[in-house]
Amino acid sequence: MSDPSAPLRLTDRKRAAILDAAVAEFRQSGYEATSMDRVAASAGVSKRTVYNHFPSKEALFAQILHQLWESSLDGLDLAYRADRPLREQLLELVKQKLRLLHDGSFVDLARVAIAAAIHSPERAQDMVARMGEREEGLTIWIRAAAADGRLKTDDPLFASMQLQGLVKGFAFWPQITLDQPPLTAAQQKHVAESAVDMFLAYYG
Repeated sequence: MSDPSAPLRLTDRKRAAILDAAVAEFRQSGYEATSMDRVAASAGVSKRTVYNHFPSKEALFAQILHQLWESSLDGLDLAYRADRPLREQLLELVKQKLRLLHDGSFVDLARVAIAAAIHSPERAQDMVARMGEREEGLTIWIRAAAADGRLKTDDPLFASMQLQGLVKGFAFWPQITLDQPPLTAAQQKHVAESAVDMFLAYYG
């Protein structure tokens, strides 16, 4: 008797192969030049199989960004804790963000996404919205801290974007747009601590 879970495992393997192939194609060729045909050939599956998993190239690319973000969160407890110092918790959140921004695959794919977005305002809005969904964790944390009376803000999303702006101004945009080297460990520490201290000086 065949194992009923075997087809699922095969499906999962094919999905993983598609994602791996797509990452390589997007990083090597860019968004516009990458096609579902090329991804299928690289993954060793049919084009129909690719479309069974991902209805469009946009959906495939969004899933890759989502997967990178999720992998950066593994093992981290991002939930707000009333019994822990705010600075300690925020530093953990910001350091997690810096680890993602330091990831070579993420930086390459971010460049691909930005280049693709420049040529299509509609696609840009969609990608920004999808990336915004991935950053919701910090907004949720700020909202919880504000509800607990430990932060002063009635706009957690705005506060979250401000904090992330302080970080990305050093650890994302210079690397993406000016091809600057990634921050060293000491630089990451300085950026994280100064950003958190500025944030808490205003909102704390």
